[in-house]
Amino acid sequence: MTDDFRSRARKLPKGNLYDDFEVGQTFQHHWGRTLSESDNTLFSTLTLSYNPLYFNAPYARAHGHRTPLINPMLVFLTVFGLSVEDLSEAGGLFLGVDNLTFHRPVHPGVTLVARSTVVDKRESTSRPDHGIVTWHTEGFAASELGAGSDEHLVVDFRRSNLLPKGSLRA
Repeated sequence: MTDDFRSRARKLPKGNLYDDFEVGQTFQHHWGRTLSESDNTLFSTLTLSYNPLYFNAPYARAHGHRTPLINPMLVFLTVFGLSVEDLSEAGGLFLGVDNLTFHRPVHPGVTLVARSTVVDKRESTSRPDHGIVTWHTEGFAASELGAGSDEHLVVDFRRSNLLPKGSLRA
């Protein structure tokens, strides 16, 4: 790289900080992610999750499923990951997930999309330059988002982060 290029480069801020969030604010997270059978097999193998419902077609059929199911932890982590750019990419400590609920099984080929709503926001008592934001995140099959019904909701949870005060918005 040339020195001229380096002198012109600038870091673009990503994500949001504490002051960028308001209770009730909703984020439709972009893109979505289609989960394949190979994603599922690799994830289940690497996490030592050897439930045959996740990789054995005859076993899955014998238990009432047309194909092996996507490992629910892969569903959760995919939806969680879709939310990061909007909610926590700017930094701050991850404080945990509550009320994780799996609503229906997911099969290979389904595209997951996500939306999150700010449900709580408060200043930190131990770190005056930070605040805690909590979101309710929902994961849907892509074709069902916006259908006006939650019958195709596949997963939802609440998550919280400790975020620096300030704003990245121009």
